[in-house]
Amino acid sequence: MKIWTDKDYPIIISCAKGLSQWTESEVRSMGYRPVETTDTRVVVRGAMRDVFKLNLKLRTAHRVLVPLLRAGCRNIRRLYDLAYSIDWENLLEPDGYVSVHSVVHNATVRDTRMPSLVTKDAIADRMSDRCGRRPDSGPDMSGASVFVYWEGDTALIYIDTTGEVLSRRGYRKIPGSAPMQETLAAACIMAMRWDPSTPFVSPMCGSGTPAIEAAMMASGRAPGSFKSHFGFMSVKGYDRIIPGETLREGEEGRNFGESPERIWKEMRAEAARSEKHEGLPRIIATDISPEAVENAHTNAVAAGVADMIEFKACDFAETEIPETRAGAIFFNPEYGIRLGRHEELVPLYERIGDFMKNSCPYYTGAVLTGNADLSHRVGLRTSARVPFYNGPIECRLLIYPLYPAPHGDESGDVAADAGARDGKQDGEQ
Repeated sequence: MKIWTDKDYPIIISCAKGLSQWTESEVRSMGYRPVETTDTRVVVRGAMRDVFKLNLKLRTAHRVLVPLLRAGCRNIRRLYDLAYSIDWENLLEPDGYVSVHSVVHNATVRDTRMPSLVTKDAIADRMSDRCGRRPDSGPDMSGASVFVYWEGDTALIYIDTTGEVLSRRGYRKIPGSAPMQETLAAACIMAMRWDPSTPFVSPMCGSGTPAIEAAMMASGRAPGSFKSHFGFMSVKGYDRIIPGETLREGEEGRNFGESPERIWKEMRAEAARSEKHEGLPRIIATDISPEAVENAHTNAVAAGVADMIEFKACDFAETEIPETRAGAIFFNPEYGIRLGRHEELVPLYERIGDFMKNSCPYYTGAVLTGNADLSHRVGLRTSARVPFYNGPIECRLLIYPLYPAPHGDESGDVAADAGARDGKQDGEQ
């Protein structure tokens, strides 16, 4: 296919399991109409500019893929033939570099590395036969990227226009222990329906990911702006003039053409110009560990949002809650699976519930946990229980509408009762 000049083709946006509804929401907000949504992908139709835009702006996606081939495939030999049939000489530079990655669910494949290796061999053989030279290849994604998905008797081969997955923004210099993935943090914030003009509070901030993602949303900073390399940059023709193309969609008077490279750079520059720098909300991140707070600050500096976030080392119950009629507070405590034992965490979850009930009136509270028993220890009635996966761990984002205690009620019990009356439940009546 001609990725730079074709005007309408399917674009597959892959995401982690459980995030597709949030990816679809993003896609729709960007003006696209999805033609298909599954648990791990959203499909739209578009062209070069859309590939650029999706890679630059999506917060919950992993990859933006352009399909090259879909065909029946029962064995490794057939995969080689399919891969060889693709016109790689029109997609890759013979002196360039390519990586191949694959996901395989086929009973005939015992070594899951083989599909990637066989596809690399087919690309190398095709390029050698057609060009007399072949690109280097390896596991890192510093050049062009190819992705193979083989399910049962069907194989799909894609140009991976993203390369290193979008979830690895590039700002998390110090991950800390059990870090939260950037795409999951973004999806949790979306699920809370946080108004980016109101405060966002992140106690137990760890490496700072939720606070940083909130700051990026509030300022309108494009998550793809941190990456120095995308897979599409190594697709053949990226730096060559395309007759009739213009820097901006709908622009006139530049019929001599522009290169995809220049169009991409202008798109990034326009995204930077549209960032918001004034009237931003207070974003507060705290952790009981001074080292964690220092690491989170380092990551925020790398993300360019350190001046938007107020960091403090303290127990979460000492976190300042700005007085306002709206805001969000997000907890991602230990689950009792990887970091702490279940019995030791019961008092922690009880304290989290008490703190939100007594100290966060008018806020939307949320707790992400992979432990169903501990979730009940929060002691508040949820308005929603949103399923997510934190790595392999099935979790729930527990969302709580927090109400102020009536005048003179120091305990906040009446406020909790109001939440119980008003909060719509999902399986916790």
